[in-house]
Amino acid sequence: MKKKLRKKNLIILIAILVILIGGITTSVILLSKDNPTGENNNNDNNDNDNKEEPTVQVVDLESSSRPYAVMINNIGAARPYHTGLGDAYLVYEMVVEGGITRYLALFKDKTNEVVGNVRSARHYYIDYVLENDAYYVHWGWSPQAQSDISSLDIDNLNGLTYSSPYFFRQNISGVSTEHKAFTNLKELGNLVNRLGYRTETNKDLLLRYSATSIELPSDAEEATDIDIKYSGSSTTNYVYDSETKVYKQFVNDKEHTDYETKEQYTVKNIIAYKVGNTTIAGDEKGRQDLDNIGSGEGYFITEGKVIPITWEKNSRSSQTVYRDKEGHEITVNDGNTWIHIVPSSGNISIS
Repeated sequence: MKKKLRKKNLIILIAILVILIGGITTSVILLSKDNPTGENNNNDNNDNDNKEEPTVQVVDLESSSRPYAVMINNIGAARPYHTGLGDAYLVYEMVVEGGITRYLALFKDKTNEVVGNVRSARHYYIDYVLENDAYYVHWGWSPQAQSDISSLDIDNLNGLTYSSPYFFRQNISGVSTEHKAFTNLKELGNLVNRLGYRTETNKDLLLRYSATSIELPSDAEEATDIDIKYSGSSTTNYVYDSETKVYKQFVNDKEHTDYETKEQYTVKNIIAYKVGNTTIAGDEKGRQDLDNIGSGEGYFITEGKVIPITWEKNSRSSQTVYRDKEGHEITVNDGNTWIHIVPSSGNISIS
């Protein structure tokens, strides 16, 4: 009787083992089908989790620091000595007296020790200092600009007031003194602290940036050669480089290069539009006034294409809004942007 019982138990045990082995074998086969390479699926998930999303490089989108808006001389005698413009994330070009132009170059989180050449302020440039909540960096001012800087309480840094190490003159032979003026952004940071100016911005960036190449509408036209004429003596030209996907910049058909690096300036995004302009009555130097508060039409140019846009600026301190023809605010490609505000007597040619 005991032998029969032991035999029966042995048979039951063997049956259980067979069932267990069969289950394990089936599980292994199913797992092999799901993952035929034998790789660890969890590692794949981790790899996906660790992939970094592309980030914007031209500016730090998380930074709360205020930019410096530097007034740049652009008369022919000064232009060969332009320094540091390639590090500006945003530049405005507007006409001043005599048909020449000046730049307002914005630098954010930069410590360039030589930027210039720096020139005197004009009152309508203040509108673009305000829309970017920037410190206004200049060397001298027109009577209108001096009045507005005072009445609007603009945080300004003036080379007439502050000398070395904040502002200095380069030793350039054969050039008039006013064309030798430069500034040091690193030292300006110390001056800002010394003056007790607010250091955190109260505005978002003027433009929206995409870390990956934006897609313009299918009907966007070619834009490989651009001529932006401000006057008979001042035209900014661009030629598109399809390999680097940037525009090479020229002034009056001559390469616009950096004095220190000797490299030609390039631009990723171009915005251009016209506004009315008049000569200020009674101003013996023929200084200008611009009809830049309001709205109008213009162009957005990037990566060899152009689309029509509208612009709208409701007040001196409000940010200009640029929209496509569907009314959506535009997004620009990751890179520097030049905004050309052209007098009504000028011309914008795109081909």
